[in-house]
Formats: sequence, C-alpha cells, structure tokens
Amino acid sequence: MKQSLQLRIGQSLTMTPQLQQAIKLLQLSSLELQTEIQATLEANPLLEQEDSFGEITLFDADEKSESGGGGEDQTDLKLPANTVNENRAEQQLPDELEIDARWDHIYDYQGATSSASASIRDDRDPFENQAGAEDTLKSHLIWQLDCAHLSEMDYAIGLAIIDSIDDSGYLTQPIDDIFEGLLQQFDALELDEIEAVLHLVQRFDPVGVAASSPAECMLIQLGQYSPDTPHLAKARVLVDKYLEHLAGNDVALLKRRLQASDAELAEIIKLIQTTNPHPGHSISQNHAEYIVPDVFVSKQAGRWVVNINPDNAPRLRVNDQYASLIKRSDSSQDNTYLKDHLQEARWFIKSLQSRNDTLLRVARAIVDRQHAFFEYGEEAMQPMVLRDIAEHLEMHESTISRVTTLKYMHTPRGILEFKYFFSSHVSTADGGECSATAIRAIIKKFVAAEKPEKPLSDNKIAILLGEQGINVARRTVAKYREALNIPPSNERKRLF
Repeated sequence: MKQSLQLRIGQSLTMTPQLQQAIKLLQLSSLELQTEIQATLEANPLLEQEDSFGEITLFDADEKSESGGGGEDQTDLKLPANTVNENRAEQQLPDELEIDARWDHIYDYQGATSSASASIRDDRDPFENQAGAEDTLKSHLIWQLDCAHLSEMDYAIGLAIIDSIDDSGYLTQPIDDIFEGLLQQFDALELDEIEAVLHLVQRFDPVGVAASSPAECMLIQLGQYSPDTPHLAKARVLVDKYLEHLAGNDVALLKRRLQASDAELAEIIKLIQTTNPHPGHSISQNHAEYIVPDVFVSKQAGRWVVNINPDNAPRLRVNDQYASLIKRSDSSQDNTYLKDHLQEARWFIKSLQSRNDTLLRVARAIVDRQHAFFEYGEEAMQPMVLRDIAEHLEMHESTISRVTTLKYMHTPRGILEFKYFFSSHVSTADGGECSATAIRAIIKKFVAAEKPEKPLSDNKIAILLGEQGINVARRTVAKYREALNIPPSNERKRLF
C-alpha cells in the first residue's frame, strides 16, 4: 500500500473558550447572571464595575432664611459624598430627651456615606425585600406550648405531637405510636393523657392543627362557633358523614339526607367554607421571591419600545491602573498574570455585550410578531414557534431557545416569560390559524360567563368555539381546561 500526502481545505466550528463563555452567559437567568458577574469581579483584578459618584449640596441655613432661599448670601458648595462637613466635637447631646422627640430631632447626625450609596436616590422602603426571622408552624406551636405552663410529662407529650405535624397541619403518626414512643420515658403514662394534650394542641393557633383528617380538622374549627349559630348542627353532620358527597357536588343526596332546601343547603355550605382544611398553610414558611425582568416593554408615541433592564446589565470596564502596569516585552510571572487577566476581562465584557444585544434583538422580534397581544390581550395572541424567530433573525433555534429560557419581560399586562409568547396553532374554518394561548383565553372567558347552576360541558365549549370558526375536538377542550386548572362541569355546578 502506497503512502501519499494530500491537502484538503474545509471549514469546521471550534468551541473556543470565548464562544463557550458567550453561550454560558446567554443561557443564564438574571439572578444567575448577577452571581456570575460578582464571581468574575472577585476573581479578576483587572475587571471593575463603573460607579457613579454622588455629590452633596451644602448651604448655610441661617443665610438662606435671611435671603429668602436665594440671593448672593446663599453659599452653595459641592463636596464629595464622604466628606465630613461639621465639627462633631462642638455638638452636645442633652442629658434627657423629650418624650415625644426623636433622636434625630436633637442630634443632627449626617454620617459619612460611600460613593456607591450616595448615588442611590429613590424612595423605596429599605426593608421591602428584607427577609425576617423564619416563622415555621412548628416554632409557632412550640411557643404556644411554652405559654401553657404544663407539667414536664404533658410538655413532653406536646412536643411529641408537634413533631408529628406536617406542613399542612395534619398529624402524621397515630396516637398509639406516640404513646408507645413516650412509654420509654414515662412508665406511668396513660393513653387518655395523650388524648388530653392532643385536644389542647388542636385548639392552638391555627385552630384545627394536629387533626388526622380534613373532616376532623373542619369539625374542630366548627366547634369554635357559638352553639346558636344558624345551620351549625347540620353543617357538623355534613362534614362528619357526607364530606365526600359534598366534594363530588352530589346536591340531591345532600338535600335528601340533611332534609334541607336549596337555600338552606347553600347557607350550610357557606358556613363550611369559612373553615380552613389546611390550617398549617396560614403560617408562612417561605419568603416572597421576586422576578427581576430582563427587558421592559412600554408604549411610547404609539409604538411599542423594548429596553434592557439596566439593573441586569451593569457596565464593566478594565482597570486602567492595573492595565498600565503591563509591559509588552516582559515575560515575568507577574506580567504574564496581568496579561492573562486582561484578556479574560476583555472577553467577559464582550460576551456580556453580546448577550445583551442578542436578548434585545429577540425581545424586539417577539414584540413585533405579537403586536396584537399587547394591544388587545390574550385572545389576540398569534401562533409562533422558535423557528419563526430564528428565521427572522437568521439565528439557530438552539440560540433562540437559550435566550428565551428563564428570561422575563415586563409589560403593561404583567411580567411574562419569553416562552409564554410561543404556542402551537389550530386551524380555523376560514383557513387561518389560532394560537393555543388564545383558545385557552376564550375557554376561560366562556367558563367565567357560564351560569353556576348550569355549567358548560366540554362538548358545549367545543361547539361554541366552532361557532367562532375554531375547530377543536372535545378532548382538546378538556386538555386546555385541565391546563387552566378548571374542574369539569359536574364539579363546577353551584347552588349560588
């Protein structure tokens, strides 16, 4: 076999470190991007964030009052924000403050502020997004147990019961198991003592915790009402014996078993609805999580305008002081270190700019294609898939998928994810197309306008959609209805 040399010319895509970094930044959410930027700023000394330095305007209060707020006597000085403008040694604090006085009414303190904080000028509550101490259901119940002043054995029983309560407020272990576990600690323990402490815990706040079933939980809460409450007796009977029939909306059986009219049954159900079958959920265990939008959409001069959220796109730059220390011909270890980090800083800034540009282009393309949605609402949503935006911007579908994942758009109709604007389509009678989002919005409108005593079935909704030129099968209506968390017609039937 003869050996030979051949020359071939071809093109191939190489995943350079710069390209890998650009792809990584592109698919990050706003919170993940902030974390990545902070980590890069800490790791690279040649990269820094641009800060705006505030200024403080000072004037002589006496001279201003004499001159009426203007004139030549007014002194207007501009000093850096971190400059101390008074002699603190000359200020004296009185021995006692007046009862209705505040600290800053007597001692006018103007502390030194950093340049970063001096640039912030807004009226937002500084504690708006500050998480307080976590208040769990368990700690809330233990606090009430501590206030009950129980004996050592009863306190231990109460702790065992509280440890067996889940987040919804239900008892996860039988009383017998709790009794067996406490016998090792207290030999003379009786089962009725467990039940006595259980009844005490069940009346802690929120009332109904430590119940073994929804019926027991609701009965405990109904027991807090005055005995002369109207329809209370029949409400207790319904919860105790016919709760499953109430969940199945079997109105005829309930009327027959309770010997109640339609109006009376409606009042009984209203009374039952005042109870909470999940009392543990009233004790918040999770702090609010806020979505930070990536772009803002607003209507200006009759046009929809898209802008990048400046808080998610901080301006970065190369530290000139460190960059000036680099010597081109020097190959020392320190100089090589600075050169490498200088190149990494430039790559990161370029990748961040590329991410913002791509995000803005995709957002503008979405707004242009969904112009009817921004004008008229969900029912005007146009069918759109990733390929439509990819072909319009001459990008790959995978790039559009990365851009639209976990990215949010602040619009006059709320904060919406980019993926929300993409949906499949259904053919209409006139040969057009209707998006699945628009169909769900129409179904929601039909259900909201239906009569409570005669709700619309899936087949009837399909007929109504057909009258509007949207041809969908009954099972498709059922799928969209379930996606909207709307129960079937037999469960939506109400007496009032």
